[in-house]
Amino acid sequence: MNPDPASIPAPTPRLDVVRLVDALSRTHGIELELVGPAPGGEVGAAFVRWPSGRMGVLTQVSDDSPAAAAALRATADVLGVARARGLPVPRYDLIAAAGGVHAVVQERLPGAPPRTVGQALVAQLVAAVQQWTGLLAERTELAPPPLYLTESRPGFCLHESLQHYDARTRRLLGQVREVGRTAASAAGTDLVHLDFHPGNVLVDTAGRITGIVDWDGWGRGDRWFSLEVLAFDLARRRAGAATRSRLDERIAAAVAPDRLLAYRAHLALRQVDWVIRHHGPAEVDVWLAIVADRFRP
Repeated sequence: MNPDPASIPAPTPRLDVVRLVDALSRTHGIELELVGPAPGGEVGAAFVRWPSGRMGVLTQVSDDSPAAAAALRATADVLGVARARGLPVPRYDLIAAAGGVHAVVQERLPGAPPRTVGQALVAQLVAAVQQWTGLLAERTELAPPPLYLTESRPGFCLHESLQHYDARTRRLLGQVREVGRTAASAAGTDLVHLDFHPGNVLVDTAGRITGIVDWDGWGRGDRWFSLEVLAFDLARRRAGAATRSRLDERIAAAVAPDRLLAYRAHLALRQVDWVIRHHGPAEVDVWLAIVADRFRP
């Protein structure tokens, strides 16, 4: 059966940077100079310059609710904890409601996204994640990041996309929900980056990591979840087999099988939902093949 476009949820709106810069000026008198688009990203980011000449990175969160503001302040607070430990994460310089969304201006860290992804970079990424161990041990008020295996999350991990796309995605959704009936959580005391992949990393000209960005999704939980996100990304990039196998072996040695199955169920749902709503059928086919290889309930 062909997909029913009318039943598939809408894509996440991309950043309209000109509109947002104008809204910040009109609403708060904040004057930012638009420098240009930041590379990568599915929703968009832009480089901006403050009147002082300092550079920043402008992003948005797609509502202007008090709850969104509180979540952004919590992110800024946790990144402050990480920076105090010497981790290369950005400072939040502005959180402001404007134009129906929340604008965020982050510190622009040095470096650029890596041009190539090989064993040397992956080894650095694994080492970086180990620095997150126990970073949020004292933040007992924070719940582990939900995996959304039995219900949709607003914005992503939408079950409806898989339900209405085709028979393959409906079968996958059934498998995800079945895992969700008894799934382990991602609980732990570590800092977790929920979208950890090379596109959210900056490196210098020698290939050394200078920044880890895009912390819209983070949690207090198991740092190995971030490395399983990376493993899914490496599969899509068709990274070298030895590099991928080495990472998979490290994850499997560190994570209990039931917990790893839950992580993979979440990522199967997340990635397939996203490509259904934001990309074409060819990309859906690619991700269904990756999921068939990595998620075996």
